[in-house]
Amino acid sequence: MSEVKRYNVRMAGLGGQGVVTASHILSNAVVLSNGYSSLVPFFGSEKRNAPVESYVRISNEEIYEIGEIVYPNVLMIFSEQVITLGKSYTMPFYTGLKQDGIILINSNKPINFVPDEAREMEEKGAKIYYLPATEMANEVAKTELATNMCMCGAISAIFGMPDLVALEGSVKDRFIGKGIVVSGGTAALDSVIEKKFAKKQKLLEANMDAIKAAHQYAIDHKWGFHTDANREERDKQKAAAV
Repeated sequence: MSEVKRYNVRMAGLGGQGVVTASHILSNAVVLSNGYSSLVPFFGSEKRNAPVESYVRISNEEIYEIGEIVYPNVLMIFSEQVITLGKSYTMPFYTGLKQDGIILINSNKPINFVPDEAREMEEKGAKIYYLPATEMANEVAKTELATNMCMCGAISAIFGMPDLVALEGSVKDRFIGKGIVVSGGTAALDSVIEKKFAKKQKLLEANMDAIKAAHQYAIDHKWGFHTDANREERDKQKAAAV
């Protein structure tokens, strides 16, 4: 019997960063890889730099819950300002995080948390991973608009699902096909993105390059229990507990 994987993900970022798009791509990719997923985006005014959250449930078994995720075991923070300036609908940003939860932060350096934040996250046993997603997007895809693709690539490596094939299929649905319905603000952003790239195929390639780069970055840094090294450590912990 295969191991049950279940992740309740709360994504938080700013308008214009593609948080909702990232949630659609991750969720759809899980479904394409024969998994199960549900998502609920949450945002106020559709404008740049306004707080945005999206809630994604993914699993290799059926999901029956919908709605806001109050107790996530994974946080994806697309902007440091969610933490440093409190630009979030959920404050503090780690509210409800389950024990031994995962926090993936778009930052090229560790954040200096206030003492109470640092203490509470340490008590929760939170695993904090820093991904230079914006820098990676600019370097690999030649645009910071691919920051959300990098976040998707890294989190898929941490989870071990969905795989890159499914992610590519989801990106095709999102930017080339008509498989994902988008809001007016997101559609307007798409128009801006398409003007930057002469052809949608180039857009797809740039996004996939960003996803693959971040996916490999997470693997190289041995993030998540899906990696061989971490699986061995987890097996040792289980054996010691018996």
